[in-house]
Amino acid sequence: MFSGSIVALVTPFKDGSLDEEGLGRNIRFQMENGTSALVPCGTTGESPTLDIQEWVRVVSIAVEEAGGRVPVIAGTGTNSTKQSVERTRMAGELGAAAALVVTPYYNKPTQEGLYRHYRQVAEDGGLPVVLYNVPGRTGVNLEPDTVYRLSRIGGVVAVKEASGNLTQASEIVRRCGDGFTLLSGDDALTLPLLSVGASGVISVAANIVPADVADMVSHFTSGRLDEARKLHHRLAPIFKALFLETNPIPVKAAMSALGMPAGKPRLPLTELAQSNEDSLKAALVDYGLEPEGSCPE
Repeated sequence: MFSGSIVALVTPFKDGSLDEEGLGRNIRFQMENGTSALVPCGTTGESPTLDIQEWVRVVSIAVEEAGGRVPVIAGTGTNSTKQSVERTRMAGELGAAAALVVTPYYNKPTQEGLYRHYRQVAEDGGLPVVLYNVPGRTGVNLEPDTVYRLSRIGGVVAVKEASGNLTQASEIVRRCGDGFTLLSGDDALTLPLLSVGASGVISVAANIVPADVADMVSHFTSGRLDEARKLHHRLAPIFKALFLETNPIPVKAAMSALGMPAGKPRLPLTELAQSNEDSLKAALVDYGLEPEGSCPE
């Protein structure tokens, strides 16, 4: 469940509403191109802007489309422990296999607060928990000591590490051991993180190039290091272009330009600036992809 290329799914919108048919198309594209698990309702899925009915539909569609062939790891984290537990329970009832739980944002808990938050979600939520550490967005870093403490709890099985700190990731692997999984949360650092013991990536780029992201991880884990390195360097301009602005602004623009269901982001996120759109399209063309036209306005 927690290895290979795991896609952080975009939530497609049409005329401001959830595009259910488009979400299904995107998931089928992933299933046909080597993606090993689906993550709906994460940061890339604009989870803060989804109401509860939309959240339920996105998770339900992911489970239905996966059909048991790949696991669904639903984004259930909020900055309320009670709500995170409730979302995790709901995800389990909808058929998700695990929960991705981001560190509580804005209220900036202490390390002890983070420990207690995750312990309660793991004990009361009814699903395996993947910790999600992304301090650049939440304002708090889940430190290795706390990850180690949490790894001793049976229901906490993995961490999506998006701090950008290789030293921190290495310490997590060293201290937590083989029974606990590290996943890259940053496409550009996937190969370096694999080299220190990560098992895979929860990927933004996989929304548009799933087969290549999956192949890069597969090459590395199979010992084909030269092939993995070549794919990393080929993908690097795409990784960079997809973070020209706040995620998921660029990836939604890329998907729309490539004729994939995406739509524009919901406020407070905005459309990609024209100068960045030009850079993004240049990266897509250089990669061998063929944009169809302008990104949505």
